[in-house]
Amino acid sequence: MEKILNRRWTLPSPETKIHQVIIPRHGSDGCNFLLNTVPDFGHGARDMKNKGKCFYVVRDDLLHPLINGNKARKLDGLIPLIEDYSVTDVVTCGGCQSAHTAAIAVLCAERGIASHLLLRGEQPEILTGYNLMSTLYGNVTYVPRNIYADRENMLKDYAKSVAGNSGSVISFGDITQNSSTTELSTANLMEFDVSRSDRNLQRKFLIVNEGAGDSVALLGMIRLVQYLSQSHLLGKERALKFVIDAGTGTTAVGLGLAALCLGLPWEVHAVMLADKIDGYKQQEERLISEFQNHFNVQFSDHNINEDGGIVYWVERGRPRRFGNVLEGEVEACQQIAQQTGILVDPVYTLAAWETAMLLSSKEDDRESEVVMLHTGGTLGMFGLAQRYRNYFGMLQKGPNCS
Repeated sequence: MEKILNRRWTLPSPETKIHQVIIPRHGSDGCNFLLNTVPDFGHGARDMKNKGKCFYVVRDDLLHPLINGNKARKLDGLIPLIEDYSVTDVVTCGGCQSAHTAAIAVLCAERGIASHLLLRGEQPEILTGYNLMSTLYGNVTYVPRNIYADRENMLKDYAKSVAGNSGSVISFGDITQNSSTTELSTANLMEFDVSRSDRNLQRKFLIVNEGAGDSVALLGMIRLVQYLSQSHLLGKERALKFVIDAGTGTTAVGLGLAALCLGLPWEVHAVMLADKIDGYKQQEERLISEFQNHFNVQFSDHNINEDGGIVYWVERGRPRRFGNVLEGEVEACQQIAQQTGILVDPVYTLAAWETAMLLSSKEDDRESEVVMLHTGGTLGMFGLAQRYRNYFGMLQKGPNCS
């Protein structure tokens, strides 16, 4: 792990804030939240549980004003490789309000790298949220849904068309297969720096999978878990249940893989939002296999759960088609924001919040605690407000606890 993590990173530090949410046992209306911004990770944590249900929140939503926390983590180890390999153009894809494409666009623009963003569907009448950020920072192309359904070929065909005869098209598999682990670390940055001067000779187009679903994206999650497991924070001995919302599932797999690599007694519970359990298990197997091959590491099976994996894939409390918002969920987000100062969105992070509450209420073992990884999603609320005007229009009436 030390050799793998010995590299340049996008984020200057893995540091993040950890807060604690408390649900008092005897709230007057049954739905009060209290926020503790300076939680005690020692014996005081167990004393706090006596006051009511509680769970920790890792505030990765505060990492960057424009980039989701989980996107920043996935790109933490990925962006430096893009620079080191003299990539001039990045091609990736996502939905109309993709936080992933916005993150790629912003981080590439900061480094003078062109981003080509293939967005599913039609251009909205008014650009807002992540769609607006993608358009401002990158080069957006809207793709019909039937073509977008075959993402792999869509990305390859587009990259080849813009690269032409003078450019080359590569993937992260090409980078990792042609380089050893040490070559991907800090040891050979001087050689890469020299190669950057040749950028004007040939354009290199790198394909990044939807949601940065590449094994390289797992590196940032391992770095985060290494930080969180320090003795003055969550530590290495405590039994923790981590909760995260799952789009592509890459972040969840990264958390589970990090716990496995670092020998931590942590469980990862990922709320399935965009696929069925078979799809997520296939993604888990693919990412683990690629990570093992790319970084020449092997894992023991002692931390494999009873489902045969490293992640517990769980259903959302109120299942629905991906992207849909149900009645009362916008008001629930408003209530959480007003009482804690934490903003969750009804598509992603509200699902993780509700699951964290459920696990904390069911947890009888006082030695096991619940931690929610807040992945962000602030800008996504702007797009949702356009799509669900009736629900957001109800906000002026105030939250309604039931």
